[in-house]
Amino acid sequence: MSARLPFIFILLTLMIDAMGVGLIMPVMPDLIRDVQGGDLASAAIWGGILATAFAVMQFLFSPTLGSLSDRFGRRPVLLISLVVMCLDYVVMAVAGTIWLLLLGRLVGGVTAATQATAAAFIADISAPEKKAQNFGLMSAAFGMGFVLGPLIGGLLASFGPRAPFVAAAVLAGLNVVLGYFVLPETVTDRIRRPFEWRRANPFGAFKAISQLEGVRPLLLIFFLYQLAFFVYPAVWAYFTQAKFGWSPQMIGLSLASFGISMALIQGGLIRVILPRLGEYRTLLFGLVFNAFAFLLIATLPSGTAVLVLTPLTALGALAGPALQGMMSRMAQDNQQGELQGLLGSIASIAVILSPLVMTQTFSLFSREGASPFFPGAPFLLSMVLMGVCLAVALRHRPALPRDATET
Repeated sequence: MSARLPFIFILLTLMIDAMGVGLIMPVMPDLIRDVQGGDLASAAIWGGILATAFAVMQFLFSPTLGSLSDRFGRRPVLLISLVVMCLDYVVMAVAGTIWLLLLGRLVGGVTAATQATAAAFIADISAPEKKAQNFGLMSAAFGMGFVLGPLIGGLLASFGPRAPFVAAAVLAGLNVVLGYFVLPETVTDRIRRPFEWRRANPFGAFKAISQLEGVRPLLLIFFLYQLAFFVYPAVWAYFTQAKFGWSPQMIGLSLASFGISMALIQGGLIRVILPRLGEYRTLLFGLVFNAFAFLLIATLPSGTAVLVLTPLTALGALAGPALQGMMSRMAQDNQQGELQGLLGSIASIAVILSPLVMTQTFSLFSREGASPFFPGAPFLLSMVLMGVCLAVALRHRPALPRDATET
């Protein structure tokens, strides 16, 4: 059990990271109005600014923290970041101005970049053939955090808009204590890499990682996959209300169903599928299934059918861990932090761009007088993006790594 505690700590860290974000989502409109005043519309504008600031900082600093962990070790980077995260939630809980909230989101975006260090730790302790499976467990933990966070945050909101921040600070603090006692250091002198500022940023990290043979097409697939998959949180609430007239409760139920299904698939089913199909064929399966699921969601006329299919659409989430495992096997042991940092930056770009692209597409085909009226258009766009991913994967197959199942 003691040997498994560090792995459990990493999963808890990722789940608490996601819960921390989810905890504060239900109360952000009320907190912004409490601090800034104004109506809901102005609060939404500031909410967008805060969310963008968070994503931009995560984009900028994921490679920095990843490179720092390659040089100084995973343990100090993770523990220090968690301490700062805890303090950041405390500051936001007592913030009296919108500028202090903005500062809190900027700092929060930096500390959220610890996901890269956590992923590098998993890569350090995983055998090559187990990396994709363990990345799946990471994604499952993160997904469960996103499911639990809003539920708990909504309950805590009854105690005021600042109560979820206090809860998030307590969770982060308790996690620091656990990590201090159970987290070992996995970076040895054999794999330690000197810290270089020119590589500790998204552009420098891309230049260094893209020199690895066969990794560039996978980076492109990763970006397009993230851009397409983010259609769910970007437009799901708008799409299901426009097409099926769903209530907020039904929308929440469907999203919870999707999140739980993703966690079960990435944390459990992937451990059965990967040894049989291998990473490459699992990636192809996930891409094809995603494209088919997006087509069904966009065109099915029945809300009941879409609700029933929602858990099945999560099968497409198998592609993410398989893709991440392939790239981790291509990187050197002393590049794991740098690679995971770059992937964190790429995902952040997708998080910034996808809501803009998907909501504009939805608006174009669902506004009054739209011809044709087709609220499912964003999902067709995601289907096309998945098709491009599939074409790239098939086109560059000779340059991609093979595992034991595929030889």
